[in-house]
Amino acid sequence: MNEPRTSYSTSSSPRRADAPTDPRSAPIPVRVVLAEDEAIIRLDLKEILEEEGYEVVGETGRGDEAVQLVRDLDPDLAILDIKMPGMDGLSAAREIAGEQRAAVLILTAFSQRDLIEQARDSGALAYLVKPFQKNELIPAIEVALGRFNEIRALKNEVKNLEDNLETRRVVDRAKGILMDGHRYAEAAAFSFIQKTAMRERVTMKEIAQRIIDETLVPPPPDSDGSS
Repeated sequence: MNEPRTSYSTSSSPRRADAPTDPRSAPIPVRVVLAEDEAIIRLDLKEILEEEGYEVVGETGRGDEAVQLVRDLDPDLAILDIKMPGMDGLSAAREIAGEQRAAVLILTAFSQRDLIEQARDSGALAYLVKPFQKNELIPAIEVALGRFNEIRALKNEVKNLEDNLETRRVVDRAKGILMDGHRYAEAAAFSFIQKTAMRERVTMKEIAQRIIDETLVPPPPDSDGSS
């Protein structure tokens, strides 16, 4: 059985969503569990992640060990290959996502639509088709982390499952309007809804509905798509 290994990075790191905002505080790096049964690919991934400032806290070549590492180490992100011994990546993703322990990014050597749909249905928040470049990996990680933070924020706001699903539906529709009609990036669209709700002390669902009804007109985003 592979022993999980822990490594730390002292380089400038991507910040966790719950990182302190005090400029005097050191940024908290995004913590990653990496599960890939091909050792060479796993090593390459680890090197890329650490070069970019992510902290690989555990790694394995087995899906069942990946689930246990996530439970033990409480990372921000789990990167899972689909085909692994012990438990395939889709089943591991389903367990991790079901417990809402970490964002999940799926790696696959296949781009068939049915596999992509299975990855989405298992709870994966982003996926990459191998082989991939570094400039594809990092944006996919940020998408997965951003979507996971959205899920947690909505869960904290709405406790009832049925209301939670309805809130997600309305917020997703409003995000689409901001992205398609106002040129917002996905993360910026959610951030605008969330910050506006906090400022006006109302729910995100109410702000989203006002965007849909066109009674709330958002300001133009910055040139990079952020609000």
